[in-house]
Amino acid sequence: MSLADRNRVVLLEDRVENVSGAEFPLNFGGQDAVFNLEDFENSFDINIVCVTETDIEFDLIGVDASIANALRRILIAEVPTVAIEKVFMVNNTGVVQDEVLAHRLGLIPINADPAKFLWKQPGDIPTDQNTIVLKLDVACEVNRDAAPGETDPKKKYINSAVYSNQIVWDPKGEQERQFADNPIRPIHDDILITKLRPGQVISCELHCEKGVGKDHAKFSPVATASYRLLPDIQILEDITGDDADLFRSCFPPGVVDIVEENGVRKAKVVNPRKDTVSREVLRHKQFEGKVRLTRVRDHFIFNVESTGIIAPEKLIEQALDVLMEKCTIAKDAMAKITNGDEEK
Repeated sequence: MSLADRNRVVLLEDRVENVSGAEFPLNFGGQDAVFNLEDFENSFDINIVCVTETDIEFDLIGVDASIANALRRILIAEVPTVAIEKVFMVNNTGVVQDEVLAHRLGLIPINADPAKFLWKQPGDIPTDQNTIVLKLDVACEVNRDAAPGETDPKKKYINSAVYSNQIVWDPKGEQERQFADNPIRPIHDDILITKLRPGQVISCELHCEKGVGKDHAKFSPVATASYRLLPDIQILEDITGDDADLFRSCFPPGVVDIVEENGVRKAKVVNPRKDTVSREVLRHKQFEGKVRLTRVRDHFIFNVESTGIIAPEKLIEQALDVLMEKCTIAKDAMAKITNGDEEK
């Protein structure tokens, strides 16, 4: 099998072949594929496809799945953020129990730059450098201006629903000056926390601390972080006429187009990255031996959605910094073992 074929995952009608990777990344038995830094630098690439306020799509090319998965896991679990860690409940007469309410509050993303705060270790006292104080004081009452017979709770009552925009920042120490240009607040104003009825009250103080997603999901800076292999659709024989139209219909819109060459209508793959690899085309006998569905083993399409705390492009930078730090630690440890300086 050629090196090019070894770099493809092959999808057949009833199974997937060539799934297993090499024992050593990008190194196959019987192939001259010894790792070379210069070759790696030439083949490695990152292409940013799309960036929005909360999302980024980019291609990671020329690396093993272990590296791609390490980056994904770091994005989810090891990029620090600030989240509500402790809830001091003063009064809660609503129907949602204290523990459930505290859990819901903890999952609200907080707009605070984690780089400007210190890690709070067990036993440390709260300070303006390691703790943010928020407060939530809400009481529900009848809206005396509501129309007679009104049934909509939002009009009939005041504060019938408690939203994240009702959480108020209580700055301590130098925080008010430090964050004057970007006050600390929930990222989203419309997150429903709970519902109240007249006479019910919630009063609590919330302490935010710096943490990472591997300690608790509330610290994760991403809503989703996933990757998939780039589809590679190979047309082995010309598919023409009505078969071309059927072939196009087997794929999501935009993957295959119909072109005319020498007066003949032919199917042509124009954008394989849009394909979901449904293998629908393999169900049709007329395409047997004419098409080969594969995925490129070292081309990863990443989709990352930020919770809004950190811009998506910054998230990737910080995740790569963590990955490089891990590599440095591993390299130093291996050097000590090689030199015989490992701890006994």
